Amino acid sequence: MNAQKNHSALQEHETIAEKNIDGKTELKSVNYEYKATLELIRLVKDASDLVCKKGEAAFKEFRLPDSRWRKGETYIFVLDILGNMLVHPDPELEGKNQLDLKDVNGKPIIRGLLGAATDFPGKSEGWYHYQWYVPGELVPRWKSSFVSLVKTPSGKSYVVGSGMYNENMERVFVVDMVTNAIREIEKHGKDVFKLFHDPTGPFISKNSYIFVIDMNAIELVNPAFPNLEGRNLLDLKDTQGKYLNREMLNVVKTRGSGWMDYMWPKPGESVSTKKSAYICQTKIGDQPVVVGCGVYLPDSQPENIHEPKISATKLMRLVHEAGEILKEEGERAYSEFRKKGSKWFNNDTYIFVFTLDGIRSLHAAEPESEGRNDIGLKDILGKPIVKMIIDAATSSIGEGWVHYMYPEPGSIFPAWKSSFVKRVTFPSGKEYIVGCGIYNMQMDKIFIEDVVNRASALVVKEGKEVFSKFRDKSGPFIFMDTYIFVESPDGTELVNPAQPNLEGRNLIDMKDLKGKSIIKEEITTAMVEGSGWVDLYWYQPGNNKPALKQTFVKKAQFGGQTYIVGSGLYVKDK
Repeated sequence: MNAQKNHSALQEHETIAEKNIDGKTELKSVNYEYKATLELIRLVKDASDLVCKKGEAAFKEFRLPDSRWRKGETYIFVLDILGNMLVHPDPELEGKNQLDLKDVNGKPIIRGLLGAATDFPGKSEGWYHYQWYVPGELVPRWKSSFVSLVKTPSGKSYVVGSGMYNENMERVFVVDMVTNAIREIEKHGKDVFKLFHDPTGPFISKNSYIFVIDMNAIELVNPAFPNLEGRNLLDLKDTQGKYLNREMLNVVKTRGSGWMDYMWPKPGESVSTKKSAYICQTKIGDQPVVVGCGVYLPDSQPENIHEPKISATKLMRLVHEAGEILKEEGERAYSEFRKKGSKWFNNDTYIFVFTLDGIRSLHAAEPESEGRNDIGLKDILGKPIVKMIIDAATSSIGEGWVHYMYPEPGSIFPAWKSSFVKRVTFPSGKEYIVGCGIYNMQMDKIFIEDVVNRASALVVKEGKEVFSKFRDKSGPFIFMDTYIFVESPDGTELVNPAQPNLEGRNLIDMKDLKGKSIIKEEITTAMVEGSGWVDLYWYQPGNNKPALKQTFVKKAQFGGQTYIVGSGLYVKDK
């Protein structure tokens, strides 16, 4: 079922309960933005009515192929309240207890579906979002399922549902998440904040998440940007100058709840995209708070960011030149590197030098920090910045790129920063690391070749023992929207951090979204040429939209075993 937008559907709505400024409950309507959503709700409600009327006899009708209940990738499923799957097109799932079934990210699917219909008294239907497989496909996509708790004439209870594969979040989904979050806060107070941070829980779905602020604009919960928690953000503005928290507070003080639009980065991104947030006031004990959740508007594009003032190639050349000077002059060159407006220190591009044990020897932008040991410094994603710098510079290659998220000077939002570093020996004979970085550097083929070359070198040195490092999301081999994968020459997937469900499976016959035998081509390229680039069409991690991906693969050997190591970048279609 395609999630095509149909503006005539905006006339249709569902009724929800909201609290107004006086704390009284009012019934309000919420519009659906997509025709597919309305069709799915009608399907589930009609199926629920059938169960209410016929009981278990309706299950036979739900199993009929090419019927209204089971057609293409859309189908009705039925669960009992213990998690037994009573109706499902997959025979491996039907007739068994699936309570512990999880998606690729560890999200509990059946528990979440049951909870959406049974967790809250007076709320017998709801939405749940997880990653699941389109029939006949190997890679899961985001799925939004609508479920309803029903009773048969005999008094038995079942959960009836269906889902759709889509990359967009309906506003209704967001309202549903906020409503459920408020119910949890009213029951558990601040103890529920831990659940709001849990990526496997019901309050983080796709790019949407629950946030909480108090009436003084102090950020209490923000899973996407935990560095903001505990900070007073009354004066926080978006990139267009809107006072975000001031406006949110005004909405709840005057209306109790409502919507507001603003610019905000998606989790893991540097640039802002138009976002619409639903916010509502509740209380933690006697303390009023604002609970919200946002949806990134599907038709909006990320704001344009200024192209980096220096390319990846030029940045590498700059570091190499600085390295040659340091070889000759050592610390005597520092005064030249500190000159603002020079080639070495231009706006947010500057030379830095570390010792091999993590001490800042030179930092042109922050000279007061020189002498400080930063070996424990981590970014917002938990990536050990200085340790990665040291590992790249002390690798067998002696240089490399390091990517991490760190706020630009004067900004509270972490932005992707790409730094090139190189090991260099001073005249004293002591080894140092020289480097330079740039914010918002766009993904470049140089980065991909660098990370594959470094990963391959580790495979040659350690074999499969290094695979756990490639899966580490806080390590250097997963950044922006790319990651290292490893295949065997027979097509078996050995490492795939984005789709770990593929590991151990032979994918030799796997085709991309346009029918190309991608695994065969990657293996041939690596085995015949040693290394090379392959073009394919694939889904970006966590996104249902097909995209052109260029993948670099390289052959690596250890102990008589041959491996194909690769990584790729998503690019605009040619």
